[in-house]
Amino acid sequence: MSEHEIPDNDEVQAAAFGELQSQPAAASASAPNVNLDMILDVNVTVSIEVGRARMSISDLLKLSQGAIIELDRMAGEPLDVLVNGTLVARGEIVVVKDKFGIMLTEVVSPEERVRRLH
Repeated sequence: MSEHEIPDNDEVQAAAFGELQSQPAAASASAPNVNLDMILDVNVTVSIEVGRARMSISDLLKLSQGAIIELDRMAGEPLDVLVNGTLVARGEIVVVKDKFGIMLTEVVSPEERVRRLH
């Protein structure tokens, strides 16, 4: 039988699942009890966003070397620090040993991060 054929009724059975064990309310409701050691070595992408611009594809195709794209931020405004695309902080550019870095000036609260998801 191919994967797209409908099986005969005698081939179909209900899936059997075991009973779910209920957890104590205190353990399941409190996030600080979660063992974070399991994920501490997971890599995430941290990006710094200077600003954004919207333009038509027509204008995009007209760009050439030396073109200037005006962004939606004023010079000197804090830059957004994103972790996997989620805003987690803001900061300003610094130079550390001849490389760019960012000094955090504001960390977005967990409540604000959740609010931005909706």
